[in-house]
This record gives sequence, C-alpha cells and structure tokens, in this order.
Amino acid sequence: MPRLNLLEETRYEKLPVSIYDNAAEASISVAHRIADLIKSKQAKGERTVLGLATGVTPIRVYAELVRMHREEGLSFRDVVTFNLDEYYPMKPDAAQSYVTFMQENLFKHIDIDQNNVHIPDGTLPQEEIAAFCLEYERKITSFGGLDLQILGIGRTGHIGFNEPGSAPNSGTRLVTLDDLTRSDAARDFGGKENVPTKAITMGIGTIFKAREIILMAWSQKKAPIIKKAVEGEISGDVPATYLQLSDNVEFVIDRDASLELTRFDTPWLVKDCQWDEQTIKKAVTWLAKTLDKPILKLTEEDYNTHGMAQLATEKGPVYNINIHIFNKLQHTITGWPGGKPNADDSQRPERAEPAKKRSIIFSPHPDDDVISMGGTFIRLADQGHEVHVAYQTSGNTAVWDDDALRFIEFAIDFNRSQNLNTTELETLYSNMRSFIKDKQPNQKDTQELLTVKGQIRKGEAIAGARFAGLPDECIHFMDLPFYDKSKTQKNVSYEEDILETMELLRSVMPHQIFAAGDFADPHGTHKVCFDIVLQAMQRLKETDEWVKDCWLWLYRGAWHEFEIHEIEMAVPLSPQEVLRKRYAIFKHQSQKDVPVFPGDDAREFWVRAEDRTKETARCYDQLGLAEYEAIEAFVRYRF
Repeated sequence: MPRLNLLEETRYEKLPVSIYDNAAEASISVAHRIADLIKSKQAKGERTVLGLATGVTPIRVYAELVRMHREEGLSFRDVVTFNLDEYYPMKPDAAQSYVTFMQENLFKHIDIDQNNVHIPDGTLPQEEIAAFCLEYERKITSFGGLDLQILGIGRTGHIGFNEPGSAPNSGTRLVTLDDLTRSDAARDFGGKENVPTKAITMGIGTIFKAREIILMAWSQKKAPIIKKAVEGEISGDVPATYLQLSDNVEFVIDRDASLELTRFDTPWLVKDCQWDEQTIKKAVTWLAKTLDKPILKLTEEDYNTHGMAQLATEKGPVYNINIHIFNKLQHTITGWPGGKPNADDSQRPERAEPAKKRSIIFSPHPDDDVISMGGTFIRLADQGHEVHVAYQTSGNTAVWDDDALRFIEFAIDFNRSQNLNTTELETLYSNMRSFIKDKQPNQKDTQELLTVKGQIRKGEAIAGARFAGLPDECIHFMDLPFYDKSKTQKNVSYEEDILETMELLRSVMPHQIFAAGDFADPHGTHKVCFDIVLQAMQRLKETDEWVKDCWLWLYRGAWHEFEIHEIEMAVPLSPQEVLRKRYAIFKHQSQKDVPVFPGDDAREFWVRAEDRTKETARCYDQLGLAEYEAIEAFVRYRF
C-alpha cells in the first residue's frame, strides 16, 4: 500500500497502531521483539531492563518467551524487571497477587535472577508506602531506566493502575481503584466486594521515561477504549491518551480490538471504499442514525456532506440506494423464525421447507436461551417445530451459597414429613454449613456444594424450557466437562465436549442451530461454547449428509446486541410475547434480583433483555420501518 494512502487511512489516529489478525500472532510478535532486544543488549555485554504488565493481555507473550527460553536457549540471566503494579493490601502468595501471576506465567520457568525481579510490595504498612515508591523509582533510575515497557489497557483507559484523573507526570504511588476496574476483577476475587480498593502503581511519568513503550489490547471488548486512546483528545479522563505525547509508543492490537477505529468502522470518512453490499448497508444505516432521519428521507446533500459522495456517484441516484437498503432491512423482519410454510422464501431470512423443522438452541449458561431469544424460542414451539434446547454448562458457580443451603433444608424437611431417613442429608448439610462459614473469597466449592448449585440451575432451566413449550425429551442438560475442568486446570482439552456435542447433533439432525454469538470476551464461556459447536459441525460436515441443509444462527445475550446493518433475521415480539418471555426468565429464580456475577450492569437480566430488544425495535422504527414492541436479532454464520 502506498505510504500516502496509509497516511490518509490513519489520519484520525494520533499514534502508531499495528494490527494483527489475532491475539496469538500479535503476542508472538511482541515476544520476539523482547527477545531481540535482550539478545542485542547481551551482544554488547549490557543488561536489559523491562517493565512488565499483568492480566490476561500479556499471558501469551510470556508463554512465547518461556518457549524460546526452553527451546531456543534465550537467557534472562542479565535481565532486570520492574512490574507496573500490585493490589494493596495483597499477600505475595495470594492467588490474585501479581507476584503469584508473574511466577506462574514467567519467572519460575526461566533463568532470571530473582534478585533482579521487582514488584510493588502489597504487604507494607500504609505509612511506609511513600518511601517505598520513591525507592522503586530510584531503583529504576539506578539501572539506567526502562528499555522497554509493555502495557495493557483497562476499560477505564487506565495504564498500570493509573485511573482517570491521573496526572501525566505522576510517579509510583498508592492509588484508589475505579469502580469499573474493580468490577472487571470481581470474578478473580469471588465478588467485587473482595477486590481491594487500592493499588500501588508506576505513574504515567515513570512509564513515559521508558525508551520504548508497547501497549497491547485484544478482543472487541477493548475496541471502544482503543478508539478513545488512539483517536480521542488528550484527557485525564482517559489516561492512555497521554501516550499520544510519546515519540516511542506503539499500540499492538488484534483485529477485533481495531473494529471501532475510524478506518474500519466508518472507512468512507477517510478513503475511497470498495462498495460491496454490506458496506453500503452499513454506511446508509449509519448516515440515517447520524442524522436521525428515516432512510427514505436521506438526500444527495446528506451523502455528499458526510463522506459518502463516492457512493452517491458510483451507485446512485441516492434515492435508489435508499430504497434498496430499506427493502434489505424490511426483508430481515419475519414472524416465522422457522420459515413460513408455503410461502415465497426468496426474500425471507429462513427457508420455507421443510415446513416443520428440527431446531436446537445451544445455551452456554442455563438461562441464555430465554434471556437472549426467549420470544423466538416460544414462537418456534408455538409454530409446531421440533425444538430442542441444550444447556452446555451447569452454571454452578453462579448460585449464592444460602440458596444452596435452602434447597438442602427443603429436602431434609420433605423427607422428615414423609418419615424418610434424613441422616445422610443432615450430615451433608452440616458439612456444607461448616465449609461456607469458613469459606475464603474465590475458594472453590466442595463437589457436594457444586452439585447442589448445578441441580438448582438445572431445575430452573427445565422449568423455563417447559414454559416455552418443550417436552422433557427435548431438554438436554449437557454439563460439558470443560466448565469444571477450567476451574482447576490451565490447559483444558475440549475433545470430550466436542464429541458429546457431535453425539447430540447426530441424534437431533437439526435444520436450524441457534448458538450464542457474543464474542466480546474471547476467554468467556460463550466463546468457548460456540467454538465447541463449530468444531462439532465442521467434523460432522465431513461425514453426515444432513449438515449440508443445516443453518447456524447466532444470537447475542443481555450484554449487547448486533448492529442494525449486521442483522439478517429480526423476529418482532408483541407486548404479550414480551411478557411471556419475561415469565420464562423468571423461572431462573437464582439469577433474579442480584446475580452472583452481574458484570458492570446493575439491571436485572430480564430488564436488560427487554431494554435490548426494545432498543432494536426502536432503531428499526427510526430508520422508517414498522414500529414493534421489541425485536430479537440474529446473524447467520456460514461455514
């Protein structure tokens, strides 16, 4: 690509950005840059001084450095490291400490001198922290400063634990953590209330002194903050924007994290486009939403003044473009998610034949089905299709301890009322109460407790599926092995999960599959569950004829929705159907009021679900299409 064109494409970006297809490729590249720096310094007889980060982002970088040490002889004997931060207070041997993280992921696997490892001390009395921080800065200086600092970025825009409000010249210090940062760490600590409120962190001024800075970010979850950091105005509200002032910084991100950069999100604003069907649909819906106008009211002047003159010239007149896109959106709307029998399906999202389909809904957690597509679920059953639902995991970590005790208490009282023996149950109950009384934050439950919690989720899921109209033989509680294995194992094989999924698919031979398509967090359960389904289908495609006629539809959960231009099937819901869906969600009583892992959205799941589907309906209405109470949206995945 000519340099002039590249500059044109990136003119909104205020610092260098390197984009890789995926996090694995990007991590290997960063690891090799670190290795090259170490080897070049070693060749001169010099030490390498590294600033290191923690969290999910650099894990693959460290894994590649460990591999190079073991297989290629990369030595760390003359490497000195300074970690960015540590929670306060924090014992070094705690599972959540960054001392533990660095030892487990890097230090104990390489030949580094432990005397050359420096991590902020989370055990100090608070009155000694200021002096410690000054000494930390002095030590960095005594080694000649940092040769290379690697960074991640939080959703608040923090680098290290420099939260919004941090000064650009700040040094190492004790800070108070932002509420969103603590929410993001909640799962590691067994609840937000257990996350420390403070941390010791290198300052932005300290980071700036590094001779080279690499900030890494993976996944679509990081896309909004990457856009702010790269394209936004410099502001203490987003501390990472201060990096725009450095001549030595580079952002290394994967494709998903780049999606909201202007050159990818709205490329017509920065360059001439190749106007394919999807880009035109995205641009026209963007223009209508930007101007708050129905699509059919967009004018040539609107196109010309908002970066879309090329589209108007190449594909116009604009009114024809408007009509075409309006019709495309209109054709996504269907009240027949299983296909309308005896109808012309050339302009419909689903096939008319066979009139009665076999459909299977894969639900990663035991409530994703009704939360995300409950209205469609109910309609498929009402319209006479053979609908199956497969709950892929037990969801046994997301039940409160007192709920588990309550169910055992019920069982004991019921047995007593029937003059049945309660001795074993009472012993189990006593053991559970003793464990819960002394249970530490994020401590793994006993197997008995996990079983009870899993049974609670299973009973709720069955109740919800029955309410949606399914017979018991169409309800499958898979409880895939990876879910429990991943709580204790670092490297989990998914072979058992794939084989179990293949077996279920072969028994149903569906015409339709619905699977969760929420990939914002690539390490989340939804992504793992989708990959298992995908692997199963790809293997079956080689041997099973029915796969050729099977369509895979993606839905998204209560966290966020597909963009309008992405939607390929929109199922409208009446007020009565919205209410039925709500009642199906209510069957999941353990998830009502305050779920164990609510994320950073305080709304109940049923409220999130209704707000999300009503917002989708509102967007269709604003674009000039029919007004509905709510719409559930789907995107087809093509193998």
